[in-house]
Amino acid sequence: MAFRLNSRALVFTACFSALFIWSSYLNVTLGFSPVPISLENFVVMLAGAILGPLYGFLSIALVLLLTALGLPIIHGSGGLSLLLGATGGYLWMDPLAALGIGWVASRLKGRRGLSMVALFAAMEVFGSLLLYVGGVPWLANVAGYSFAKAMSAGCYPYLPGDAVKALIAAPIAMTVRQVFPMSRILGLNRYGTANSSKAA
Repeated sequence: MAFRLNSRALVFTACFSALFIWSSYLNVTLGFSPVPISLENFVVMLAGAILGPLYGFLSIALVLLLTALGLPIIHGSGGLSLLLGATGGYLWMDPLAALGIGWVASRLKGRRGLSMVALFAAMEVFGSLLLYVGGVPWLANVAGYSFAKAMSAGCYPYLPGDAVKALIAAPIAMTVRQVFPMSRILGLNRYGTANSSKAA
């Protein structure tokens, strides 16, 4: 599938960027951990599955770039101090998670059971486990935790919730893809190239 920036895809990208920002305000802080329960990775799952790898990545990376520039858009905070704080490692992984989910989703056809299982698995691997690959070591470093304590404070309690998010996100994404196939969102024709009238 060819990737070219086009106006339609950029609108969808901006919508998911806004949704990611909104989701950052919906979190529950646990007393034993600086890592909140959040819907951010739920939006990351949807962004990758619906927008594909390029625009899924861009939708989340744009938010992190604006945050790094100082805009208080992630739960009302911004600046490098947020991205370098205890939860920074999770945030860095979010665009890569959307990229990985999108890569898998762009190769799925139809709404058959195997496609749904594959999408769920991609959401679990990239939208959950990958985040801990970056998040847990960084949490241990910033908070001064041992690796075992970082896993207890920043991984184990969140795995069941991540599985539930993936179980919900996979059918939602599959349903949306029936109405707005990835090629339609990206402005691609049946040959997989960008429609000239859509190109930005």
